[in-house]
This record gives sequence, structure tokens and C-alpha cells, in this order.
Amino acid sequence: MSYIKHRADESLEDYLETILLLQKNIGQVRSIDIANEMNFTKPSVSIAMKNLREKGYITMADTGYITLTEDGRQRAEDVLERHTILADLLIHIGVSKETAMADACKIEHDLSEESFEAIKRALHSSKLLSDNRW
Repeated sequence: MSYIKHRADESLEDYLETILLLQKNIGQVRSIDIANEMNFTKPSVSIAMKNLREKGYITMADTGYITLTEDGRQRAEDVLERHTILADLLIHIGVSKETAMADACKIEHDLSEESFEAIKRALHSSKLLSDNRW
């Protein structure tokens, strides 16, 4: 995978994760909510939303409200799971919460599925990860 494609996928995942979290926190989400949350400009977010629509990850109502499609929600939940589990692991081993959250955001995009599943198994077997959480 090329570096540019990888960065585009990482950005896409960050947007999807942000939309999911905003939906959980405030309900209906608009582009301005995403721009404020991510500290991005409205034009940058508008371009990203167009790309997400074209890929079938979101729909936008005439009122401007954004909804994740089933594919978009699944991808967002996968990224959020990775982020949460990795951050929790880093915090558990002594990393500050702020650093753990930032590092988990970086790692979540690059870690292979095989490695992530091995981390989850290890955390489950050590009882550091409850079975009903993920």
C-alpha cells in the first residue's frame, strides 16, 4: 500500500470514528460539529464528507445531518475498538492517559489484524479485558 493511500485511509478512519463518537454524545451530527471536534476547517471537513459519501460510509440529509451507513458504522466501531483497547493497554502499563490516547490513535491504523487479535486474546486471558466489553 502506498504512503499516500495509507494516509488517506487513516484520515477516513479518523473521520468515521469522530462521527460515531459525536453521534453517541450529541445525537445528530453536522459537518460543523466534526470540524469543531477535530479542529479542522469547515471546507476540509466538507471535502472529507463528500469522499465518505462517495465511498458509501455516510449519508447526508437535506438538513445537513450526517448518518453512518451500516458499512460506515462497522468500520467506525472497528477503529474505536482498536483505539479503546490499545489506549487501555498503554494506560495499564503506566503510560499517561493523554499520551496513551494519542499513541493509540497512531497505532490503531498500522497494527495488523493478526497482532490486534493476539493483543485482545492476551488481554482476555489475563483478565485485563472483560469479555462483555468487546
